[in-house]
Amino acid sequence: MHLKYISSTRIFSSRFTKIFLLFCACAFIGSSIGKIVSHNTARQTAASAQSSNWGLSFQEEGKRPVGNATIEELAQYNAFFAEDTEEKKIYLTFDAGFENGNTPAILDALKKHQAPATFFVVGNFISENKDLIKRMETEGHIVGNHTMTHPDMSKISTKESFQKELSDVEKIYREITGKEMTKFYRPPQGIYSTQNLSMARELGYHTFFWSLAYVDWYQDNQPDPQEAIAKLTKRIHPGAIVLLHSTSSTNAQILDELLDKWEAMGYSFHSLNEL
Repeated sequence: MHLKYISSTRIFSSRFTKIFLLFCACAFIGSSIGKIVSHNTARQTAASAQSSNWGLSFQEEGKRPVGNATIEELAQYNAFFAEDTEEKKIYLTFDAGFENGNTPAILDALKKHQAPATFFVVGNFISENKDLIKRMETEGHIVGNHTMTHPDMSKISTKESFQKELSDVEKIYREITGKEMTKFYRPPQGIYSTQNLSMARELGYHTFFWSLAYVDWYQDNQPDPQEAIAKLTKRIHPGAIVLLHSTSSTNAQILDELLDKWEAMGYSFHSLNEL
């Protein structure tokens, strides 16, 4: 009986040890898998947090909208989306990806109202429209940098590649005007990362987003002129940086009337240099 008891105890102990070791192994594997999943999720979350699409939420008519970064958060990168002011000031900006005949009418309206603007141009626009670039410069507008090839800049990780997208545009501007380009930059499609903002700041650039825009870039689906005016007058606010596209035939058609309406509302037009 004693020998059987010892044998049974050993068998039980051996089985218990195997079960315990198996439990420990499963627990370790489960914990490791959990850590891997958690780590991968964290990495994916971090990656998505690295880049953002500029977005706005309009809370109240006539008031500055809420952006996905605040004025204070952007300020540390020399970046802006509006001015923090109660004065009825408007900063007009145009994104110019290519020329389709609408820019001259836009320039005419700006000249009539003595309204300074900033044109953020890409490489092909500046190289193919030298006379328009010279006119912008002569009439007191700023020609800003919208990159050479209009890429998703948040995917550019090296400072050298980031700088090349900007310096290639600077070079063409210098060749056309004989002057240095004002270092104002707008990320293509409003896609950015804090790394991009830091690199732009290190290169001496100020980055500009916007606090008012509307869907005006589809060539085969241009907005109704009166609907466009209604939307843009409803959402204007003090310190607004307005984004319009120079390719828009609607913008070319309505700009004179739109500027009239904004002036009648007590607004005045200012250069981004003031920021």
